[in-house]
Amino acid sequence: MLSGCQSASSKIIKIGCAGPLTGDQAQLGMDTCQGVELAVAEANQKQSIPGYVIELLKLDDQHNPAQAVSVAKKFTTDRKVLAVIGHFNSSCTQPAAAVYNEVGLVQITPASTNPAISKQGFKTFFRVAGTDDVQGPKGAQFAAHMLGIKSVFIIDDKTTYGKGLADEFQKEALHLGIHVLGHEGLTQGDKDFSPLLTRIKPLKPELIYFGGIYTEGALLLRQAQALGLHAQFMGGDGIASTVLIELAGTEASEGVFATMVGGDTQKMPGAEGFITAYEAQYGRVGQWSAYGYDSANVALAAMAQAKKKDRASVLSAMRAIPGFAGITGAIVFDEKGDNKNQFIGIFKVVDGQLTYVGPAE
Repeated sequence: MLSGCQSASSKIIKIGCAGPLTGDQAQLGMDTCQGVELAVAEANQKQSIPGYVIELLKLDDQHNPAQAVSVAKKFTTDRKVLAVIGHFNSSCTQPAAAVYNEVGLVQITPASTNPAISKQGFKTFFRVAGTDDVQGPKGAQFAAHMLGIKSVFIIDDKTTYGKGLADEFQKEALHLGIHVLGHEGLTQGDKDFSPLLTRIKPLKPELIYFGGIYTEGALLLRQAQALGLHAQFMGGDGIASTVLIELAGTEASEGVFATMVGGDTQKMPGAEGFITAYEAQYGRVGQWSAYGYDSANVALAAMAQAKKKDRASVLSAMRAIPGFAGITGAIVFDEKGDNKNQFIGIFKVVDGQLTYVGPAE
């Protein structure tokens, strides 16, 4: 890991990273927290906050809301933690946000996209990623205008993220005249979706839209293939991952479309240095690595600008930041803490690779 020359008298301050670091969504959490880790290492190397060493504290919320609240409480009890990057899943970020707000601890989610989170009105909440009320409609518009879809069956994983995204897709699909043949939920962790897919097959949907994560998405693809259900498959940023291809197989995943809150990291202006440093340390850049990196750098900028290295001063500095030039794009927070930059990209699995198609317009 990168390290900087720090005086023996340097004081310690901390930044937290929370996400699913074990289990079936571990890749998402690791990608995000590795981006945070790189930002912290670079800040220490540059001595961005003179007189202080920044430590990273990573905690696993297991994409479980109750565990996320427990993790949030652990962060809040350590007074040296001045900001938390997390959580990944909206179902975890939403309840944890109340814990951070109670003690005035800055929380920046790099990935949680449900718009209801910021509507809670917590002054400590900030979000770098775009929101589902933009992503869902953009997906429906792409399906209608670019794919020519006339009928769709919608599936979600019943989570705050998955159902919220699917509901937003459905509203816009109906507005555009797409025939919604049905909308059903499945449960994260279940393995057999063939009964649901068997019911869907006679309806002959042109598209199956899935609001959820790659674990269940891959199972849906494999089981649909086994049943001879050949509908086009599309989802949101939860399936915009190379892990979907690894789990589903190249044949079952070929041609899948996914929206993503951002574009191709490899082509982002100013991202070359990040990519080089990240790949040297961790290997392939994940879909959420740059968002973890940007979220951490925003927090680190606030920590550097804060007159005192305490939570109140860092929160005040966060609220005063007019904008931040991240590698994922311009980051400008509105009064609710949402990023005004709501760019949505389209990705497609082509020849076993997750390929950037272009902006969703």
